[in-house]
Amino acid sequence: MRLVPETLARTLEGPPVAAWLVAGDEPLLVGEACDAIRTRARAAGYTGREVHFVERSFDWAELHASLRALSLFAERRIVELRLLSPKPGIEGARALVAALEDPSPDVLLLVITDKIEFNDRSNAWVKAFEQRGHCLDADQLMPEQLPGWLEGRMRRIGLEPQADAVQLLAERCEGNLVAAHQEMELLRLLAGPGPISAEVVADSVANSARYHVFQLSEALLAGDTARTVRILDGLAADGEGLPLVLWCIAEEIRSVLQWTGSPNYQGPLRLRRGGRRRTGLLARAAQRVPRALALELLTAAARADGLTKGAGKGEAWGEVTRIATEFCIAPRNRSG
Repeated sequence: MRLVPETLARTLEGPPVAAWLVAGDEPLLVGEACDAIRTRARAAGYTGREVHFVERSFDWAELHASLRALSLFAERRIVELRLLSPKPGIEGARALVAALEDPSPDVLLLVITDKIEFNDRSNAWVKAFEQRGHCLDADQLMPEQLPGWLEGRMRRIGLEPQADAVQLLAERCEGNLVAAHQEMELLRLLAGPGPISAEVVADSVANSARYHVFQLSEALLAGDTARTVRILDGLAADGEGLPLVLWCIAEEIRSVLQWTGSPNYQGPLRLRRGGRRRTGLLARAAQRVPRALALELLTAAARADGLTKGAGKGEAWGEVTRIATEFCIAPRNRSG
């Protein structure tokens, strides 16, 4: 069965399940999910715990031996396997499938790894967990999900946030739920239970947002100017290389120019990466951004690329920000 963090508590109320795969790129959600699984397992009598870190030299026979070993005190155990990559290799995949097909009656197997991409979910070892245990995806929240998640957490610890307070906290902690959790606890200590205004958040919460270029792509296609500028400022502050940022912007401009929306369109496969969410944003951006403006911005991106290499006069980050914001606000200031 495949789960998300929101459904985990209800699932754990049922009979114990002896095989769990927790995967995701959000450390807070992964950690909380694993803690909840361990707590439920201890309540069911799994009092022992072994942890194995799977690196390149890992001996998969060691896992088999651990699953079959008899405890000195005949205790039930959690055998925890931490994969540094969601690609365990041929030998590892076979070992995991075998472990689920012939489980030890006194062992709960908990496998923890990074996000499993959509194309890898059809792998035999992943399917084995879906069919014989549970798979939980603890992925980063989408921007539109974050305010609701924050408000729910704040209310559970006695805070009563105003809508603008939630939005400000989301802006300051986007992409960093660990920091968001810490800031909410700080608000509880400083302000105490009760109403929380945006002014309180502004005075108490540091800017802990963490961004990457894939979030920039989404903000650009969505035409979200404010978020695009925040992401660019965050990437600059974190020391992200400007060539990569510029490539991301130019790539989305090219995607808009190439997008036709036709179901039989045989254009570059990269246009349809990211699933329905991205293709929906791309389709709307292609309708929103006039072709003449897209061509003009692509030419400007080429000039900005020269600035990053020391050719020409101008401030490269400022020019890149101008290109991104003009792409976002189209067609309000142009026609085409």
